[in-house]
Amino acid sequence: MPELPEVEVVRRGVADHVVGRRIETAEVLGSRVARRHQAGPAALAAALTGVRVVSARRRGKYLWMDLDDGQALVVHLGMSGQLLVEDPDAPREKHCHALFGLDDGKQLRFVDQRTFGGLQLVEMLPDDHSNALIPRVIRHIAPDPLESAFDLRQTVTRMRRKHTQIKRALLDQTLVSGIGNIYADESLWRTRLHGERFTDRVPAKVATELLGHATDVMTAALAQGGTSFDSLYVNVNGASGYFDRSLDAYGREGKECHRCGALMVREQFMNRSSFSCPVCQPRPRRQVGRQVVRSGRNGR
Repeated sequence: MPELPEVEVVRRGVADHVVGRRIETAEVLGSRVARRHQAGPAALAAALTGVRVVSARRRGKYLWMDLDDGQALVVHLGMSGQLLVEDPDAPREKHCHALFGLDDGKQLRFVDQRTFGGLQLVEMLPDDHSNALIPRVIRHIAPDPLESAFDLRQTVTRMRRKHTQIKRALLDQTLVSGIGNIYADESLWRTRLHGERFTDRVPAKVATELLGHATDVMTAALAQGGTSFDSLYVNVNGASGYFDRSLDAYGREGKECHRCGALMVREQFMNRSSFSCPVCQPRPRRQVGRQVVRSGRNGR
């Protein structure tokens, strides 16, 4: 699943090549790509014909284009969604589900091999976290660490008021958005925290450090085009990211920890894989009677 840096790379490409352009023709192929748009694919294509793209914005993993009619085109990338800017005579991709002819002669295409993504035209509403208008379907999403609306102190306070595992909190998009499984593991490794530590037992200073590391690792990934383990994760020009070469935790099971040399381990977590160092990131302990034991997956 693409995370904040990957989506931001796509947003920047849209800002460079699509913002300011008018959509002269629109074709939405099939109902699945428009399943979130209740009026259906034909109505979506008709509504997008003739509008101008005013800006490209993002919150966490959510991407949208502001249109000059006051609405927003929300792009759900899902697991494999791509926005590609190409010449109209370029061969059409096998899994191309929408094509938009732009007034500069280029074509914006939405390609999605696994079809979990889609397009949705929605109204704009006031944001609870800023003075801006945002799409209605994104209002419940918290600001991400790269946004000006992100309040670090407030986020730490809200996190520590919960009694939940720290990795769950990092992945909770209503608490802080944009952090996915890869960057959660990376920031936990940098902070020397195990993902099963409980938020209300993490000192504010450590929680602040953790979110700072999450910001740093995503910023570094963004500078290199995102983390690409899948050739499907590309920017609008079709180039893949390569930050995976710089990872310290994710995907490194059985390899030496870059900090202490211990062998990294993989554990199941929320139907995902978590990677950590058993020495630098010891599992949390809990009290059972007078005995201190290592917690299990659901230990407190």
